[in-house]
Amino acid sequence: MIALKTEIFVKAHIKRLELHGIPAYVIHHGDDDAGDLLVKLSTLDGQASLFRREYDMETGERHWSCVLTSRETEVDDSIKKQRSFDPDLWVLEIEDAKGRHFLDL
Repeated sequence: MIALKTEIFVKAHIKRLELHGIPAYVIHHGDDDAGDLLVKLSTLDGQASLFRREYDMETGERHWSCVLTSRETEVDDSIKKQRSFDPDLWVLEIEDAKGRHFLDL
C-alpha cells in the first residue's frame, strides 16, 4: 500500500471537517512527506483527547487510536513533550463539542 503524504492527508481531513461545520487548525506543521501526525480533539469544555495513528503488526494496517483523554492543559503538555523530540511532528486541532473527528473514515 502506498502511504499518503502527511500534508495531503491533513489538508483533505480539514476539508472533510469543514463540510460538517467543524473547525480544525494546524497547530504545528511538520515534515510534508513523512511527519507523524497527532490529532487533538477539544470538546470545548476544558477536556480534550489525543489521537495517533498506530501500526498493527498482525494485520499490517494502520488505525487511529486515542492515546490520552484528560484536561485540555494535560493534553497540550503531552503534545509539547512529544514535539520536543520529534521536529517532524504535525499537530492538528479539531474543535467540536459533540466530539466528532471523522478519523475513522
